[in-house]
Amino acid sequence: MTAATHSTLFPQVPDSADAVLEGLDPEQREVATALRGPVCVLAGAGTGKTRAITHRIAYGVRAGILQPSSVLAVTFTNRAAGEMRGRLRQLGAAGVQARTFHSAALRQLQYFWPKAIGGSLPRLVDRKIQLVADAAAACRIRLERSELRDVTAEIEWSKVTQTVPADYALAAAKAGREAPRDPAEIAQLYAAYEDLKRARSVIDFEDVLLLTVAVLQDRRDVAEQVRAQYQHFVVDEYQDVSPLQQRLLELWLGDRDDLCVVGDASQTIYSFTGATPDHLLDFRSRHPGATVVKLVRDYRSTPQVVHLANGLLAQASGRAADHRLELVSQRPAGPEPVYTEYADEPAEAEGAARRIRELVDAGVPAAEIAVLFRTNSQSETYEQALADAGVPYQLRGAERFFDRPEVRKAHSSLRAAARFGGNDSLLDDVVDLPSQVRAVLSGEGWTTQPPAGSGAVRERWESLAALVGLAQDFAAARAGATLSDLVRELDERAGAQHAPTVQGVTLASLHSAKGLEWDVVFLVGVTEGMMPIAYAKTDEQIEEERRLLYVGVTRARERLHLSWALARSPGGRASRRPSRFLKGLRPGSGAAAGRTAAGGSGGVERGVGRSGAVVAAVPRRTQRTPARCRVCGRTLTDAGEMKLMRCEDCPSDMDEGVYERLREWRAVQAGRTGQPAFCVFTDKTLMAIAESVPEDERELARIPGVGARKLNRYGADVLAICAGQDGVGREDDD
Repeated sequence: MTAATHSTLFPQVPDSADAVLEGLDPEQREVATALRGPVCVLAGAGTGKTRAITHRIAYGVRAGILQPSSVLAVTFTNRAAGEMRGRLRQLGAAGVQARTFHSAALRQLQYFWPKAIGGSLPRLVDRKIQLVADAAAACRIRLERSELRDVTAEIEWSKVTQTVPADYALAAAKAGREAPRDPAEIAQLYAAYEDLKRARSVIDFEDVLLLTVAVLQDRRDVAEQVRAQYQHFVVDEYQDVSPLQQRLLELWLGDRDDLCVVGDASQTIYSFTGATPDHLLDFRSRHPGATVVKLVRDYRSTPQVVHLANGLLAQASGRAADHRLELVSQRPAGPEPVYTEYADEPAEAEGAARRIRELVDAGVPAAEIAVLFRTNSQSETYEQALADAGVPYQLRGAERFFDRPEVRKAHSSLRAAARFGGNDSLLDDVVDLPSQVRAVLSGEGWTTQPPAGSGAVRERWESLAALVGLAQDFAAARAGATLSDLVRELDERAGAQHAPTVQGVTLASLHSAKGLEWDVVFLVGVTEGMMPIAYAKTDEQIEEERRLLYVGVTRARERLHLSWALARSPGGRASRRPSRFLKGLRPGSGAAAGRTAAGGSGGVERGVGRSGAVVAAVPRRTQRTPARCRVCGRTLTDAGEMKLMRCEDCPSDMDEGVYERLREWRAVQAGRTGQPAFCVFTDKTLMAIAESVPEDERELARIPGVGARKLNRYGADVLAICAGQDGVGREDDD
């Protein structure tokens, strides 16, 4: 489940732009207030990157600096895009486009195709594997089912790396790819596949990006129209960008630099699809004036889980490892990770199921537990073990929630009840929204108590129970919400595949677990040959396997279990050994060589400005302990008090003259830019400045509310006023 669905309530919309910033830590606030120019956010696992960038967009919109329709936020999954749209709506920034790269490109392609090409856009095929099979038949090449999938993956990789069939063999060798067939055969299949698509007048998902790039490159008028529409871009999971997606982003931008990218090189686990962290790691060299913000405060995991995650990366090598972030847990201490060795794989599955049964019996929700493995083929053993233990489960990557027959039928029933509920006897005696939903879904098989055991009947009940739970949360947060309101919420969630929580243990591969989190995680099969996988031969491939394990570890909030089996089956030779990645980390495994993180600490870095001058890096105060009142010593929690670094009712030593001059200066600045006064500085920030009366930029930068952008724009004026000079006459250079 995601961080968003972990708290299923629908929060109230903040009442002002400043309220959007409340609750952000200093580094997140830097992200939220850096609204102009190139910004690069290096965000470790669990550090609140989605929170930071959605609050950044919402703050810009609410402050009147960004127009919602001019912002395009792109990410990599429909679920993530739907979550982003939901968060922006909750922050009062509805109307911002949050889409996947493919969705954004397809929308533009559909709009401009008649004008740029003529006629209607060719039909988009959902699955290309049948086309690949037909291409193989045309080439008289026989492919096994597994080879079909592998050849399809090679074609996808070729297209996102902009490799044509004739260049495939050379490009694959240069990239160190292990082709599933002779490279010449794959090139032949690739060419036949492209011919077949043209003959049938269809396109695939990669074509959507390729064709959009071609139209924007060839038609200047189209490119200018797109750039006139979108002036501000945000890219999430930037470490997963392919060369083709990067090219599309460059065409969207043109010669502008209002771009904010967010990523973590240590979570690059999709290189087999063409993803590369190079665009993230080279961002500063491409944009010398970029502001770089590092998020390292981990709000997800306990110190024990974070310690293991940091230890894994401390042993890493390569370019991504040189830029790793040293996470700092912000949570209370929890249990140490548990390491367990089993005789064989069935015993490992039974042991995990037994522990999960104990956790569920102790009150841990099944939906807060996950079993993560390296390959999907490992799933079946754990499905059987959990079923034998009477524990409900769900397969991540299986049928999508809103595509399940019982969910589609329930959705239709709720829509019908919303339209014609007055004629439905089921609704005669119910008035509140949750009761209405329970009444409607009781006709679909939902009951107050779950059915015994597991299997299809239990899975259907779990789906309906998830809809009941969503209705309860929706009604609790939206007073007076109607059944029609809930149906609209379900419609939007279905479009974004933003599913509610289903009460069952999640079974998932490590790749499909990316972006999710649970209270308890079981990492199974952590053995040589599986982690790292046997076919990982090169240093780069081994390091990606290490990052994959790191992603798995950082999915856990509180409890983490790692296990391995010495043999595959009962009675087999005990020839296996634990993963090399655990050496020096698990008890009794000896010491491991560590390394220092080049960019491990959080904070802000500044580069070369547009004029060519180097902007000095201003150290930001990193609060790793609670903020305390500088007068009475009490712990501060209110955002306004934290700005002042004192309690609201504690004595103030503010220089009244400086404060009044700052207010006069702020009014002039606001008038020049046509924005509200609080967008220059809030009253609390002006009070904090007047209380400390900073003498230089370093002291001014330490004051909460004075971010990088405001320091560069207003710092000279503010320091002049604090020194008793007249800073009001300075023209704003933006």
